[in-house]
Amino acid sequence: MSADDAIPTEPAPRGPDLTDAERVARARAFADRMRTRRTVRDLARDPVPLDAVREAVRAAASAPSGANVQPWRFVVVTDPAVRRRIREAAEAEEREFYGRRAGEEWLGALAPLGTGADKPFLETAPVLVVVLEVHASDTEPKPYYAKESVGIAVGLLLAALHEAGLATLTHTPSPMRFLTEVLGRPRNERPFVLVPVGLPAPGARVPAITRKPLDEVLVEV
Repeated sequence: MSADDAIPTEPAPRGPDLTDAERVARARAFADRMRTRRTVRDLARDPVPLDAVREAVRAAASAPSGANVQPWRFVVVTDPAVRRRIREAAEAEEREFYGRRAGEEWLGALAPLGTGADKPFLETAPVLVVVLEVHASDTEPKPYYAKESVGIAVGLLLAALHEAGLATLTHTPSPMRFLTEVLGRPRNERPFVLVPVGLPAPGARVPAITRKPLDEVLVEV
């Protein structure tokens, strides 16, 4: 690459001028907020502000990506008829999964969580965000580390939605190719995850799970 092809540079962004104690406090406060994030499957039909969802997508789209290709597309679905089509297609795949595809070990791991082939949240949630992994086409460049890049973006999406006080879950029916057809997307856009967004329904409950302690997941060398 010649010097003429290089991307122009700009000063690196600098955060606020904080003391070490303030930096630790901010990191701890964010970690504490994220620890309250839970997967909620019982979602209310109440509408949520679409601008909050759009801003969360804007945060997700700031994620780093291989060669800065940004191989993601976020389809925000609010049309009730489309949500119903997605639910019907997803439940058809899920019945195959729970009935034939999943092995006993996998089903055993899922059993304590109480999941099954019925996915009412795909219709009751006022918003579905379908995240697509974008691959090469006549108009799109080849992505590098596509899954890693999109995965980071989804993490930011979930964090931003939680910050907005919205409940989410990550749904990955297998296979998910039906989403490309239902949404009318080109074949180079491959479904990565489906994120229902809403408010918890009155009386909604979640499994009383625990998280691994920090000393079990953190290794310092």
